[in-house]
Amino acid sequence: MDFEQFQQFLVEHKRQTIVVSAFVVLLCMVIVLCRHCGSDAPDTPQEQKEQKIEDGNLVHYPGRSFDYRIKFSDLHAKQHAAAVMIGLPRPPKDRADAASMRKQLVEIKTNKNYIVDDLTHSVPYLVPCAKRELDSIGVEWADILKRNGLPHYRFYVTSVLRTQEDIKYLQRSGNINSITQSCHCYGTTFDLAYMRYDKVTRTRDYMHEDNLKLVLGQVLLNHQRAGKIYVKYEAKQSCFHITVRK
Repeated sequence: MDFEQFQQFLVEHKRQTIVVSAFVVLLCMVIVLCRHCGSDAPDTPQEQKEQKIEDGNLVHYPGRSFDYRIKFSDLHAKQHAAAVMIGLPRPPKDRADAASMRKQLVEIKTNKNYIVDDLTHSVPYLVPCAKRELDSIGVEWADILKRNGLPHYRFYVTSVLRTQEDIKYLQRSGNINSITQSCHCYGTTFDLAYMRYDKVTRTRDYMHEDNLKLVLGQVLLNHQRAGKIYVKYEAKQSCFHITVRK
């Protein structure tokens, strides 16, 4: 083999190496693409069955939806007048002052229908008629779930009796809903969260928060129409602001 032939051999060998390398790279790309596509491949019959079971566990309250802002628009002036009329004779100055009024108040505790949240700017006390109304709401809530064959949940009580000191702390923190003449200062008012719920029954069926909100809203609407409560829909605080009327 002379020098020219040797050069030609090297050129051909280099071309073959490039072709083989390109083929290997292409093959690797195809393998990676196939694996990626495989991750999006249709579920196996067993996986499809499990997915159907999971989707089938979502249950609904069949009640008719309504506009919360329109139905629950009882403003502060109306609620405050009711609070002054049937609540504590005066707002407690601080926790010690509230404790001195214990004979006029009833403690509320977590039970089978609702959870008293970790309260940071209020204490878990209401005047007796407000405690009875809260319990009545809880009973009707549980009854609606049971009658419709739905799993049992508990709703959250997020704010109860506030002292004037609590109001000042809230105002300093920038809470725009904290006003000096708060209805919460009379033991007649409580807030119920409408996007947080605790599932009690140990079943696989479940409900969405917005549907549970409809159940709670229906209960409050019933009590509002019966003249038992005033309700304000608090969108920013994600709660129903409720004051008893009698």
